[in-house]
Amino acid sequence: MLKNLLENKNCFKLVCGAGNEDAAEVEKLVTLYAKAGCRFFDLSAKEEIVDAAKKGVANAGVQDACFCVSLGIKGDPHVSKAQIDYEKCIGCGKCDEICPQRAIKYHKVKRERCIGCGKCFKVCTKGAVSFCSENIDLNTVLPPLIKKGIDCIELHAIGADEEDILSKWETINSLYNGILSICIGRGNISDRTLVNRVKKMLAGRSPYTTIIQADGFPMSGGSDDYKTTLQAVAMAEIIQNENLPVYILLSGGTNSKTAELCRMCSINYNGIAVGSYARKIVRAEIDRDDFLTNKAVFETALVKAAALVKSVY
Repeated sequence: MLKNLLENKNCFKLVCGAGNEDAAEVEKLVTLYAKAGCRFFDLSAKEEIVDAAKKGVANAGVQDACFCVSLGIKGDPHVSKAQIDYEKCIGCGKCDEICPQRAIKYHKVKRERCIGCGKCFKVCTKGAVSFCSENIDLNTVLPPLIKKGIDCIELHAIGADEEDILSKWETINSLYNGILSICIGRGNISDRTLVNRVKKMLAGRSPYTTIIQADGFPMSGGSDDYKTTLQAVAMAEIIQNENLPVYILLSGGTNSKTAELCRMCSINYNGIAVGSYARKIVRAEIDRDDFLTNKAVFETALVKAAALVKSVY
């Protein structure tokens, strides 16, 4: 089913957030975007989050959805959580205001909602914000998720610690024989190092059993313009130029302009993964307690979500 989505080259992937452990929000997002036509959902590697996503597709009356769980290495922003040093914090409220996930309220971090985007860190003038992440045991985390029924496992391979990345990749391959995804970007490594890393990770894998998620600028999709999505398209071009037997998805700054810019730049993509922008455009509705029961509110969000999903075609 996932291969069909990818080979049809119109795959929209909703990124709920690798660090998003808010089950209620995930259920709302998946319900909405499944109803809007999305059939591929990227989730935190937590059993309760996979359960919430499955509940969401059931709410939408969808039976052909695919699920991907995302993993990162220690220090990866996607799986990092903000923390506040209250000896340095002056209570200015800037972090509360800028957090796109509403993860900070009254200068306290709701860890389950934090996705590690770093916006709070950038606005803090007192150096009160830092980030922490944990190493997880894949042999403990993955088997229950695989048993529940998932369609893809994604490893964020954007850090500088190649030894850790390759070790985790080897473990994932030993545990799961389905489609795997490599989320790769240029933030910490050169283009050549990036390509060499991808080729190492593809060694031994059958053709077209791997997705390369070309991550332009992680968690930056707050605006709907060409400039915001430019780096994702550039990253996809690097992968495309290598003529690798992989599926290419774009992410990181993706929005409703991504597909159009891909066509302008002759990028032969299989799909587009949208996270920050997809969540932002429906934030006002999703944050409501009555979102799933108030038909008018849901329909308002559905119009926006459906237009975004349609934009990848």
